Amino acid sequence: MGTITVRTAEHADLDTVVDIHIRSRRGYYEGHVPESVLRDWEGRVRAAGYRLDPGPTRRWLCAELDGLLVGFALVTATGRLWQLHVDPDRRGNGVGTALHDACVAALVGLGARRGELDVFVDNHRGREFHRSRGWREVGTTQEEYVHVLMERDLTR
Repeated sequence: MGTITVRTAEHADLDTVVDIHIRSRRGYYEGHVPESVLRDWEGRVRAAGYRLDPGPTRRWLCAELDGLLVGFALVTATGRLWQLHVDPDRRGNGVGTALHDACVAALVGLGARRGELDVFVDNHRGREFHRSRGWREVGTTQEEYVHVLMERDLTR
């Protein structure tokens, strides 16, 4: 297993966060989304990066396994869990659970009473991960691709 630490993201984490996001997202979109779409998205993300700076209404979190950054998440005061990604090569050792629990605590700390997120419809692993942690599926949305909307009461 190893030692898992969840901490606030720092600017120095940016390249690793982008890499984890790309590798994780490819893991559930490949075979469902055209490769040209994935390459285009990847190019935009690598060019633009992310702003990891915290604000009064959001928290970027990073998860480390034995000191190595292997996951990240973004939550906002609206109750939204925008991102929760673990390096595909590091799954199955509790990092996702630790990161998830830190996200719920951060959402509560930001004043949210209800959490919401969405998961790509064919990301069965992600959907089951969240269902097993108290999230329930409440509908779907179709922007570019169908996603399952999930929510959770954060007051218990």
